[in-house]
Amino acid sequence: MPDYPKEFLDLLKSITAKRAKTVIDHILKHGFITTEDLKMKYGYDHPPRAVRDVREQGIPIETYKVDDRNGKKIAAYKFGSFKEARFSKLSGRTALSKKIKEELIAEYGCKCFIYLETTEEKNLQIDHRIPFEVFGDGNRKFESEEFMLLSASANRAKSWSCENCENWKNEKNEKVCLSCYWAYPEDYEHIAMKQVRRVDLIWEEDEIVKYELLKSNAKQSHKSIPEFVKDLIQKHVENNS
Repeated sequence: MPDYPKEFLDLLKSITAKRAKTVIDHILKHGFITTEDLKMKYGYDHPPRAVRDVREQGIPIETYKVDDRNGKKIAAYKFGSFKEARFSKLSGRTALSKKIKEELIAEYGCKCFIYLETTEEKNLQIDHRIPFEVFGDGNRKFESEEFMLLSASANRAKSWSCENCENWKNEKNEKVCLSCYWAYPEDYEHIAMKQVRRVDLIWEEDEIVKYELLKSNAKQSHKSIPEFVKDLIQKHVENNS
């Protein structure tokens, strides 16, 4: 096992977020962690997201390949160069305080910014509007408007889309993110640099009866529900244009 500097160990110990701490503790004990460990041992269906949590805390993580129990190549993660660690109280998600979350809930309500579904506070996660990997912390004052509240499923969807975006991987242009759906779903010009528009609809409680009616009508039309709903909306727009 590497001889970790005290300053680096202190930074690791300061991280209390459950998912990030799980990854850190496993690497400290075993030297690395694999996607198989994250899925099978800890139940994380989206391993890259768990590793991203660690990186956003200012911890350098390296990715490489190992063989799983069946000889298949899978991703493994270990700590990177200690010199790259950001030894700062404002590094990554340590600045995402309960106060900011409370401010967002007071302003927008206890709901997901992407799916607009109302839920309990404990089910909402706080996330940068502009991915940390693109802009970092910079000289931010960590104002609530720089963050958004997301359900777990919305956070996973955003993570997958952002991590496959050219801007995330190469360009790192803040302005591109500012005009993206994943930063401002109420007013955007693209989704991960693709000319796509989307509407996320949710039927709750008494509305489920109407959803089942749509489902039945879609089946009779030999269409999926998204196709059927999209056709209804297009016909409505055409009739009123």
